[in-house]
Amino acid sequence: MRKQQIILPGQGKNYEWSKDHVFVKSSIDLSDGRLTLVEDSLKPGFSLARHHHRKMIEIFYVLEGSVEFVFDDESVIATKGTTLNVPPGVWHAVNSPDGAKLLTIFTPGGFDQYLEELVVLTEAQYADLAFMKGLSEKYDIFEA
Repeated sequence: MRKQQIILPGQGKNYEWSKDHVFVKSSIDLSDGRLTLVEDSLKPGFSLARHHHRKMIEIFYVLEGSVEFVFDDESVIATKGTTLNVPPGVWHAVNSPDGAKLLTIFTPGGFDQYLEELVVLTEAQYADLAFMKGLSEKYDIFEA
């Protein structure tokens, strides 16, 4: 029998990068693969390249600051309280010049496993474009 899991503020498995800090609030294991929930603190100058997902839906909820989402047909500045639902197949890029904090749901889950793999990569692996493309595609992230 499973037991509830309580993740307090500032807790959860966390990953620190130069322009991003992520706390995993609910992992794929807790939802039988259905979702991953993260609290994402975008640092000033954050930029995520144009990409899409073939199966995954991303649901973004902005907690603080502002985030620019660039789609093929429009650009949206999302501020506190805004929710964006990005279905599979929708190309999008994300920028936050001043930083922001948001909650993101990934369904099906697995984004937490992607983070787990990213954190142990060597500089040579990060520099290997073919390797990085394969790793991203393993987790349903397809770049232009």
